[in-house]
Amino acid sequence: MAPAAFDAEVGATNGHGASYGTKPAPAAGSGADAGAAFVLESKGTWWHAGFHLTTAIVGPTVLTLPYALRGMGWGLGLTLLSVMAAVTFYEYSLMSRVLDHCEARGRRHIRFRELAADVLGSGWMFYFVVTVQTAINTGVSIGAILLAADCLEIMYTSLAPHGPLKLYHFIIIVAVVLAFLSQLPSFHSLRHINFVSLLLSLGYTILVAAACIRAGLSKNAPTKDYSLSSSKSEKTFDAFLSVSILASVFGNGILPEIQATLAPPAAGKMMKALVLCYSVVVFTFFLSSITGYWAFGSRVQSNVLKSLMPDSGPALAPTWLLGVAVLFVLLQLLAIGLVYSQVAYEIMEKGSADASRGRFSRRNLVPRLLLRTLYLAVCAFVAAMLPFFGDIVGVVGAVGFVPLDFVLPVLMYNMALAPPRRSPVFLANTAVMVLFAGVGAIGAFASIRKLALDAGKFKLFSNNVVD
Repeated sequence: MAPAAFDAEVGATNGHGASYGTKPAPAAGSGADAGAAFVLESKGTWWHAGFHLTTAIVGPTVLTLPYALRGMGWGLGLTLLSVMAAVTFYEYSLMSRVLDHCEARGRRHIRFRELAADVLGSGWMFYFVVTVQTAINTGVSIGAILLAADCLEIMYTSLAPHGPLKLYHFIIIVAVVLAFLSQLPSFHSLRHINFVSLLLSLGYTILVAAACIRAGLSKNAPTKDYSLSSSKSEKTFDAFLSVSILASVFGNGILPEIQATLAPPAAGKMMKALVLCYSVVVFTFFLSSITGYWAFGSRVQSNVLKSLMPDSGPALAPTWLLGVAVLFVLLQLLAIGLVYSQVAYEIMEKGSADASRGRFSRRNLVPRLLLRTLYLAVCAFVAAMLPFFGDIVGVVGAVGFVPLDFVLPVLMYNMALAPPRRSPVFLANTAVMVLFAGVGAIGAFASIRKLALDAGKFKLFSNNVVD
């Protein structure tokens, strides 16, 4: 598809990332594209952006962090968790500064693909970003549907162990709910849902942490063993996989689209949103990591909830507490599915809607209803067909999140703001870029290896989600 299909506003460059003849992002009204006017409307405040960003980063993946520590141990694990938090905050702040820099020069970018192509002055970069971003967002949407259905199945089987409903029934239920919620016309429309999502992430993290502390102190607690594998090769692969998990957990890939929801001028507002988001990140990530790994050590499963609900023996936490935690996870997964669908909706609506008509006119309402419902139906079908999609998302995350969230921000900052080549900022950015390019390659290899090891468990349209 040609860049014109997305209306990439990329002009000729002067060789330093600054471009000539690049137009500002269109406003709603005459001449505006519908993706900008409707889906990415710019009406939000910094705290709304904070809610969106928190939903994009802080999700049920926090429950995998004890497993990430298992592959590295206490010292290295907590150190890398702290480093990853600091580096991603730095990376996202740099990307926001690049967006502010372009806006101050009359080029407000509301799409990641346009920002990258403008700053880096390369047409292929446009295609690279839109391809990777679409793969990530669609993958996360499919994963959210699958995991939400899994949560429903867990609650159902606890109430009706021999009930007739299967996993695909719950996938259909989740998809129908998301199809209804997807008719909220814009990213900005999700601000209240994403505020509730923020509260839900705090809620289930606190509940699971309390359950882990209770389990760790109970007489049924497993023997605490924090030793790493005795095999050097296995220890190395475990560490690589843990680094890949950390990179994926901190990734989001849609910061420009989130900043686009801010009412202009957006300069400086995103930093406040980042502080709000990372206040939640630090609390939830460290609380979940420390309590889960402390309680179960090297026996912790890839989702600490499964450690609290072992296949054999009694649950290690009160049923009501686990039930509420699973319900909170389920509800937040709906919000995550909505957030990561926005880029797909923006692309579809840009080509199908007419910005000169009202967003709720029949001309725009019918295509929106059909296309968004069809998109979610396809995601639901893939989730039902491939209930091992979590392993695939791990590969997509390692390959996708690292370039979008760890490599491109520092590269674009060096190109757009052009710090002196011998300055500490330029050298630090270059070091981060090289380091995380390596992390991405290692993470992709570790994720593909796990995919291969789990291959024997894969079965199309299975009733069980591969852990």
